[in-house]
Amino acid sequence: MSVQTIVLLTIFVPIIGSLTIPLAGLISKKARSVWAILIGLATAFFASMLIPFALYGGELVIRKIMILGFDFTLIVDALSVFMSIVSSSIGALIVIYSIGYVSHDENQNEYYLIVLLFIGAMMGLVYSANLIFMYLFWEIAAIACWRLIGFYRKKEFIIKADKAFLVTFFGAVVMLLGFILIYSQTHTFDLTQMRGVAVPGIAVLLILFGMFSKSATVPLHTWLPDAGVAPSTVTALLHAAVLVKIGVYAFARLFNWTFILPSGWQQALPIIVVISSLVAAGAATVENDLKRILAYSTVSQIGYIFLGLSVLNPVGVTGALLFLLMHGLAKAGLFLCAGIVEHNTHKRDIRELGGLIKTMPITAVTFLFCAFSVIGIPPFGGFFSKFMVIMGTIQAGKIWVAALALFVAVLTMVYLFRLFNMVFLGETKLAIPEKTPGMLFVVIVLAVLSLLGGIFIAFPTKLVGVAVSEIFRMGVLR
Repeated sequence: MSVQTIVLLTIFVPIIGSLTIPLAGLISKKARSVWAILIGLATAFFASMLIPFALYGGELVIRKIMILGFDFTLIVDALSVFMSIVSSSIGALIVIYSIGYVSHDENQNEYYLIVLLFIGAMMGLVYSANLIFMYLFWEIAAIACWRLIGFYRKKEFIIKADKAFLVTFFGAVVMLLGFILIYSQTHTFDLTQMRGVAVPGIAVLLILFGMFSKSATVPLHTWLPDAGVAPSTVTALLHAAVLVKIGVYAFARLFNWTFILPSGWQQALPIIVVISSLVAAGAATVENDLKRILAYSTVSQIGYIFLGLSVLNPVGVTGALLFLLMHGLAKAGLFLCAGIVEHNTHKRDIRELGGLIKTMPITAVTFLFCAFSVIGIPPFGGFFSKFMVIMGTIQAGKIWVAALALFVAVLTMVYLFRLFNMVFLGETKLAIPEKTPGMLFVVIVLAVLSLLGGIFIAFPTKLVGVAVSEIFRMGVLR
């Protein structure tokens, strides 16, 4: 099977497969569930088939000529393959977890259709090498996000879903204006023809506005904690696998791989993103809602990824891409553990919980493992990637920014240990046992991968290293 065929299958299997979910639902609930899992696993399988091509530094551009420069252009390289594997693999695990989580909910045909469409939009975005098609898949993801956040039909939930859509949609429109400014300068939307182009500062501002709104960077972050009204499977998708990672990936593709950032932005970006991390970490330390704490944590940790990418040196960029993977695994585990707690206790206020380690020991231990990785405790994967981000920041001469990043890591430890203590330790307030084996299986896998990701850090580092080597070989970064 050719690389081109595999890429097209990676994109269109989840997109087209999502449309067949209602048909499978006509057969039976079991048929629909099995079909959804097969589509999710097939997407991850096809993405992983591209690893050998990417490891050898291969790059393939697939181009279908269309009118007005709107060419359907895909790029297969180490960066796009890495991101597609991260998103599709975590997405497949979330689909498996969903079988138990939404088993008693209405509108399950809609749920699985939108989740798979969401994953497909991410696959289309990571392989897109045309700004217009990148924008198209960006907006498909926004629509899917809006529908999933408002999955429960309560009025207050729909209002929060509308808020998320309006913020991210407005950011995307502003970003599109930036794309148009670049087109007026280069007369193309094709990223492969714009490598090494120095873009004007105003275009950077417009594009970053879109990226920061999607990745929930302060002050455009408020929609993400509110999105906690969605099912925990959805919040795991938003935080770990798909939505907030879109902005990070777009930054890497545009400002590490394609364009040259103006010097002023090179100095300002690390400061902006570390302040975002600090503010969000502070909010997480005083919050009492289980999922909102984890949401603020995501805002904070996304700042780490942006920091590594924005220092523009090999160590920082490598650490950022590795942390994208490690954060995805661990944060999916944290949200899905929170989902087990909420699913069984019907409570999210950590002050009303306690002592659950006695009745939910597996959930407690897996939560702790994932928390260790997010905090950055060795030998978990989060330690090595965070260490590289901070080292890259120091190498860039931004000592005080690195110091603030270390302080954020301390705050991360404070609020996650506080959460663990309030929910799982102390007096037992609700003696409710674990009774969801399928959901437990998924969180165990994520916790183990968070640990193995650190022990065998050389394996993901090899693929990330190829991506970073290509970035610097092309001369976009030095």
